[in-house]
Amino acid sequence: MHVILVAPHFPANQRQFARALKSVGAWVTGIGEASPNQLDGELKSWLGGWEQVSNVCDPEALLAAVRRIQQRGWVDRLEATVESHVMAAAYVRDRTGIPGLDEHTANLCRDKPDMKEHLRKHGIATAQSDGVDSFAAAKAFADRVGYPLILKPRAGAGAMDTSRVNNEGELAHACKGFRFGHGGSAGIEEYIEGHEGFYDTLTVGGQVHHEFISHYFPNVLEAMRSRDIPPFLLTTNRIDSPGYQEVKVLGRNVIKALGLGTAATHMEWFFGPKGLKFSEIGARPPGVGTWDLYCAANDLDLYREWAMAVAHGRTLERPSRRYTAGMIALRPDRDGRISGYTGAEEVLRAVGPYLIDYYLPPVGKGTQPVEAGFMANAWMRLKHPDYDKLHQIMTWVGQTLHVHAR
Repeated sequence: MHVILVAPHFPANQRQFARALKSVGAWVTGIGEASPNQLDGELKSWLGGWEQVSNVCDPEALLAAVRRIQQRGWVDRLEATVESHVMAAAYVRDRTGIPGLDEHTANLCRDKPDMKEHLRKHGIATAQSDGVDSFAAAKAFADRVGYPLILKPRAGAGAMDTSRVNNEGELAHACKGFRFGHGGSAGIEEYIEGHEGFYDTLTVGGQVHHEFISHYFPNVLEAMRSRDIPPFLLTTNRIDSPGYQEVKVLGRNVIKALGLGTAATHMEWFFGPKGLKFSEIGARPPGVGTWDLYCAANDLDLYREWAMAVAHGRTLERPSRRYTAGMIALRPDRDGRISGYTGAEEVLRAVGPYLIDYYLPPVGKGTQPVEAGFMANAWMRLKHPDYDKLHQIMTWVGQTLHVHAR
């Protein structure tokens, strides 16, 4: 089994996919922008080959690299596990005959207006939405649906460049960032009130083999806009409780409607006054190291399970559900450089039995902006047998450990 893996060197947890493929007997060729001498010895030991390209997000550059590899031997799979690489990889599969996610399905999992329109046709409950390429079109949608609304990139991850707009003035201001009239477009949708969570799977031949449900505190849009909030996410070990059945049914219906085969998936949902609503899905693992939480909570090497699915069409293990696990983002009190911490020693003493790992940037290190994400600055990952108790611990950590900058 020969698998080409896009960018196994960056970001940091990408190397785990290469390790896992090697561990199940696959021959792995990496494609990336780094030169071979920039790869560390451990990563090199998992790779049977390396093809350097100028830009892995450039479909034609990636295609040329894959064809060079194919000239040297048969290729069974081409895998991309980062959102920004998914479309380029699908473009290449369609032109080389390599099995996997095709361009049409990849686009449905990336273009949010097309995604929601397709799923509504299959009876999936989701927000009213549309694609717009002018302020006039956005205003027409607002006149029809009403405020508040969400304006976001048609393709993207997380809440980057996503805005809630409450009136026509805010809509006009938000539209300015999308280069309307110069080829730009955006997704616009009904604002759904409620709690936000996500449903992640490892799907093999269209069938869910592994599934996980997690919760955001607070919702992502709020969490990515204020440095005063130490946001956290929790993956539950109560996934088999009756209250989660509706989420699991929704997720399976989405996977079936999109025709997803063997892939990791990451689906976001809302539950509130209008009931359970689909938000969006990506045909790739979740970001910010969430799979590491699933591994720690379930006594499971999920990366190896993924590799088994890719290389052999099956999985091996069952998750234990022994723990709930979570990650909290600890934001500096301002932009600048880290100047110190308060409460760190107290927190580390108290959470020691539950600690998975943590990162506190050294004094003097430059800060990253709030919108850079959960792992941009300081963070901590914990696990505990009881979901409610871990929720309390995470809340206390956010109230007690403070990151200072100057």
